[in-house]
Amino acid sequence: MGTAVGEIMKGLRGDNTQLQWGIDMGVVRETVSKYETGRSKVPADISRKMMNKYDDPKFAITIQQEYTGTGPRWLDGPNVDLHRCSVRDKTIEELEEALVAIKKTSMSKPAFALTPQEREEHKKTLEEIVELVTAATKYIAVGTDYIGISYLGVWNEHYNYLQQEGFIK
Repeated sequence: MGTAVGEIMKGLRGDNTQLQWGIDMGVVRETVSKYETGRSKVPADISRKMMNKYDDPKFAITIQQEYTGTGPRWLDGPNVDLHRCSVRDKTIEELEEALVAIKKTSMSKPAFALTPQEREEHKKTLEEIVELVTAATKYIAVGTDYIGISYLGVWNEHYNYLQQEGFIK
């Protein structure tokens, strides 16, 4: 039984054989098979090579979630609408809900001094923000495809900005 990452890898390699794809990525065919079936996790260096070659948001989002157990999942259920207008509207909805929730809470008290009701409000706020992150991530994926720019490039520009501002090393 493969993993979501393995299934995406199969799709990305398309008509290439595991051998051909392995040569491109610098691994042997057997290793490609292990990645695709979930018997081995794709290491960071191969993941980066794949992102540089394919620039695929679905792969990036899926590998983060599958390997860390955190972050948004690629939305592929029967009730998801990935049309760019629907994604935009959902992102606006989640943004507004998160903003309302954030404004209802205060982080000025130490956590130990929060009442049970305040703790519950903070938990609801975090849930709204997680929903926003999922929607915003999908918006970036759909938006980059819509205007024909690189998903990886958008993130690299953001990382450059963070570095220039002294927020990351």
